[in-house]
Amino acid sequence: MHPPTRTTPVAPALPQARGPLSDELITALRDGTEIDSAALRRTAVDEADPFGDDVQLALYVAYELHYAGFADVDDDREWDPGILGLRRDLERILLDAVHANVDTEEASPGQTRTGQTSAEQLMADLSVEPVHGDGLSYRLRDDGTWQQFRDLFALRSLYHLKEADPHAWAIPRLRGTAKAAFVAVEFDEFGAGRGESVHQELFADLMVAADLDPGYLAYLDRAPAWALTPVNLMSCFGLHRSMRGATVGHFAATEITSSPGSQRLLTGLERLDAPEPCKYFYREHVEADAVHEQVLRRDVVGALVSEEPELEDDVIFGIRGFLFVEDAFEAGLTAAWKAGPVLAGVAPVAV
Repeated sequence: MHPPTRTTPVAPALPQARGPLSDELITALRDGTEIDSAALRRTAVDEADPFGDDVQLALYVAYELHYAGFADVDDDREWDPGILGLRRDLERILLDAVHANVDTEEASPGQTRTGQTSAEQLMADLSVEPVHGDGLSYRLRDDGTWQQFRDLFALRSLYHLKEADPHAWAIPRLRGTAKAAFVAVEFDEFGAGRGESVHQELFADLMVAADLDPGYLAYLDRAPAWALTPVNLMSCFGLHRSMRGATVGHFAATEITSSPGSQRLLTGLERLDAPEPCKYFYREHVEADAVHEQVLRRDVVGALVSEEPELEDDVIFGIRGFLFVEDAFEAGLTAAWKAGPVLAGVAPVAV
């Protein structure tokens, strides 16, 4: 007998649209009709805010067709040419906007376009913890309330209930040492062969313990654009072979920053005497990701850049892109808290 798990294969319902782009897509999926991406390009895409609710929800919905899909939506819509065309155009404005925020105007001799001498140096810099940090995890460690932690859990569920899935798209696009080491890290993320230990399942346990809905995409309609963008960026990287270097860089940045950040969140949860499943999820990441960091730096990024040096710029873009969207997430949540709890009035969920 295998121990039961929290997550289920039931596809979620389609979310509510937030503008003309997401409305066109969601309506086409709901009604089984075609989407006219060419008309949308002329009227909406080029003028849309790449980090706005409409674009980010449309991207999230388009990407979800490659994951669990949606209830009452034909699985074959995953490869619908009109949807793929719209997604391509939305990805273009998203990637252009991220590049505009992380690339330097000019690179000095010996430097990449991102202004870093090497991916290894950037990862080394990222591994150094500031003595007096002031990011979100520091504030939650020292002063965070239980309601603020619940807000964080609900919004992060859009990623953690599919944790490691977006990066897994890179596996068939790697070779040799980089592939073997990448899979070794993913093996841990997927529970090392134990269904109840898959990190997605551990997060579902956390959600139940926090009196939140553990259902897949349960909080999609409540999540602002800045909470969707981090997931969309990793899906964008992962689904494109041409961006396999960015996927590797993104994964490396995720693991390098995970262990110390998880330790701060764990300390905050211990201060609040939070339920054990909440603490266990972050305790697991403190221990596992400290090891993963070294594997990714040496055996994944190191091997990839050695074998395909032309991908180093992409690796760096993946790292810098990760940092940019994560900073935006922190800024968005911090600003939202100034107006009160994000999930104010949400009743405990019966499970």
